[in-house]
Amino acid sequence: MPIIGNLHQLKEKKPQQAFTRWAEDYGPIYSIKTGASTAVVLNSTEVAKEAMVEKFSSISTRKLAKAVSILSRDKKMVAGSDSGEFHRNGKRHIMKSLLGSSALKQYRASRDTMIDDMVSTFHKMVSDDPKTPLNFREVFTSGLFGLSVAQALGEDVSSIYVEEFGRVLSRDEIYEAVVHDFMWCVLEVDWRDFFPYLSWVPNESFETKVLTTEARRTAVMRALINRQKERIARGEARLSYLDYLLAENAELTEEQLIMLIWEVVLEAADTTLVATEWAMYEVAKNPEKQDRLYQEIREVCGNETVTEEHLPRLPYLNAVFQETLRRHAPVPILPPRFVHENTSLAGYDVPAGTEVIINVYACHMNEKDWDEPDEWEPARFLDGGRFRSAETNKTIPFGGGRRICAGMMQATNIGCTSIARFVQEFAWRLKEGDEDKVDTVHVTAYKLDPLCAYLTPRARGTE
Repeated sequence: MPIIGNLHQLKEKKPQQAFTRWAEDYGPIYSIKTGASTAVVLNSTEVAKEAMVEKFSSISTRKLAKAVSILSRDKKMVAGSDSGEFHRNGKRHIMKSLLGSSALKQYRASRDTMIDDMVSTFHKMVSDDPKTPLNFREVFTSGLFGLSVAQALGEDVSSIYVEEFGRVLSRDEIYEAVVHDFMWCVLEVDWRDFFPYLSWVPNESFETKVLTTEARRTAVMRALINRQKERIARGEARLSYLDYLLAENAELTEEQLIMLIWEVVLEAADTTLVATEWAMYEVAKNPEKQDRLYQEIREVCGNETVTEEHLPRLPYLNAVFQETLRRHAPVPILPPRFVHENTSLAGYDVPAGTEVIINVYACHMNEKDWDEPDEWEPARFLDGGRFRSAETNKTIPFGGGRRICAGMMQATNIGCTSIARFVQEFAWRLKEGDEDKVDTVHVTAYKLDPLCAYLTPRARGTE
């Protein structure tokens, strides 16, 4: 249609699936009209990597929707920023203090404690009410949020007084304001994104919701940071991103500090949840695969508690995690990029001004790369019992090139170790009727229905 282009064909709110269907007719690369803009959609790993690696210099600018632009204070998030000095410095600080190899070793005890606490919580819930399925998401979300806050600020929080609200917020309310509300708000669509020439027209309901979410987030983060600044002023140094930033960058403005700390809390508490919840859903749904994983853990670990040191010796566990990232990619569509100079992709000319959409979902469901891609089959990542690391080259769950996700190693460590511990400690079984509950929330891979499962404690050394 001349004005709205292909927008009417995306009304189902799962564009990754629509894009994948169109790729069957038009191939791995094609263009669509989204209102006043033209977008090129990439649906194969080969073409996606060409855009992310070989043609990066021409396609390195972020294209943000209005909601994300407001909530990120116009690209003040490292992950949402354009390539340049801010992005390079921001990523360097994150890798040095939080997510690089050396930094991950420093936070190892915190990750172990988080998983121990979650296992203890599961045991208590099963002991208190063994006949009721437990809500996996509630326990895992709480544990991950506590870890991300502690890494960012130096300690977990149970409550905080927020001056703008004139009251104390509970831990659950802090999570809502800092993480949950943002994740839902970015799904809000502003029709003016598709028709920039009408940006002067008010969209009051959209603006009210987004601006309210932004103000709440900022007020809560300011209160959390100010409390820790008082600690630091007393000479109480701790291992945290905030302590590092204040020591390295004394000239940071309040806005910069809020955005940098908030980004770490936000990103550590969401993507890992999505991947691990889907993995445990599949494990609980497939008892024969669960048993294979359990037997591998027993053979390698014996009666020892599985730890991160065991991960390289657990090929089926790694296959379970990688297959989950393939079948249930946490980010089905990567944040759009903007072509800022004429280039080409897969032999096609792509002019400056074009948006580039990388459809990870289609890349991972490509029948040319995967047999029966709809099936969750960890064994596809194995070869004679050994993990086939080369197979991971056909997936892009963390993006690729210079903009590959900085938290990839931490997400893998937490995800794999958590899955192993949960299976080592319990036999998992889905709640009746949940076998086909695979719907997701809009464009995300966030499971619409939380994983609810029956857990049976395992007796170490007797099975």
